[in-house]
Amino acid sequence: MKIENYLEIIPAINVPTFEEVKERVKKVEPFVTWCHLDVTDGVFSKHLTWHDARDLPLLHTSLYMEVHLMVEEPEKIIDQWLVFPVRRIIVQVEAVKDMELLIRKCREAKKEIGLAVGPETFWGQLEPWFGRVDMVQVLAVCPGPSGQKMAEGTIEKITHLRNSCPSCILEVDGGITFESASLVKNAGADILVAGSMIFASEDVGMTIEKLKNHG
Repeated sequence: MKIENYLEIIPAINVPTFEEVKERVKKVEPFVTWCHLDVTDGVFSKHLTWHDARDLPLLHTSLYMEVHLMVEEPEKIIDQWLVFPVRRIIVQVEAVKDMELLIRKCREAKKEIGLAVGPETFWGQLEPWFGRVDMVQVLAVCPGPSGQKMAEGTIEKITHLRNSCPSCILEVDGGITFESASLVKNAGADILVAGSMIFASEDVGMTIEKLKNHG
């Protein structure tokens, strides 16, 4: 069910070590309900982040975690990530070979599943999965490090997706600033995923609140 009149901010953690993951989770824990873990394998994206699911039992947090698997063939590693405290898995439409398998595995594990489209991919590739996945995501930057600028055409892509699926929960990830937060909200986004904007701030809580208010 679509979130009505509510813009949720989810901090994105895009770091090379698990120690940094834990530190950043603690920083945002008082201010949000969800946290977003970027996981890259150095193949789908040349940028490499922490990506060892065996560390997850050591992540003691009250937050719901969504894991963004920016990896080749997520089908091969999905089982490793279907553990506590992960509540949602997001995969890239460009990397998926068997979406039916991924949906089935997430359903069996009682996890949500989201499908993301990268900046150079036509938004219509998500359309066959409307109603089958729990949310769709517009990845507004190329898979890689935090701090990138939002790709040209992102707002139009969000608008097309919202018009094509009014009931979809629509998340936008990457290039979030106070200005772009307002633009993506007006285009139809429900959830904003922001990394550098939050963690480069001197006051994490205030920045999160400001991002909400700019929606």
